[in-house]
Amino acid sequence: MIYEVSTPIDENFVRKLKVGDLVYISGVVFTLRDRAHSKLVEMIRKGEEPPFDLYGGVIYHCGPLAVKRNDKWDIVSAGPTTSMRMEIFEGDVIRRLKPRLIIGKGGMGENTLKTLIEVGAAYLAYPGGAGVLAASAVKKVLNVFWLDLGVPEAVWVLEVEKFGPCVVAMDSHGKSLYKRGYST
Repeated sequence: MIYEVSTPIDENFVRKLKVGDLVYISGVVFTLRDRAHSKLVEMIRKGEEPPFDLYGGVIYHCGPLAVKRNDKWDIVSAGPTTSMRMEIFEGDVIRRLKPRLIIGKGGMGENTLKTLIEVGAAYLAYPGGAGVLAASAVKKVLNVFWLDLGVPEAVWVLEVEKFGPCVVAMDSHGKSLYKRGYST
């Protein structure tokens, strides 16, 4: 199936998704890489609230190439980064903050898969090497948090239109394209 969805995303929509479905996203997407995930989990463990709301949202494992022109940020390239690096953090983030979609490259592990089932979320794969295509879906930068971590590691809040194609690679039913012997 092919789906178009707008943020915020509810659990019922995610529970309909099956491995192999294609998804195009419009609305708000948050980029989070290693250092932002680490900072976020540290805040969660201290009982602190992050400065942004991920509930019903989309996390994109991406360190965009951003350029500031006349006090406005432009995203030049926004390709995915390897998601497995976030495996140690993602379960905590999903359980506590309830994003519904995680987008990245290369898949994630069993801990994340179990959390997707528990919470009602899904992991979507975006094609590596398509950073310019991804950037073309970005309509504007709504905000940026934690620039002190560096431009690629900051949390970029992006307004996107028909971001995709994203392939459902791990669904809320425990299916994963990354498990040995899986076929759709």
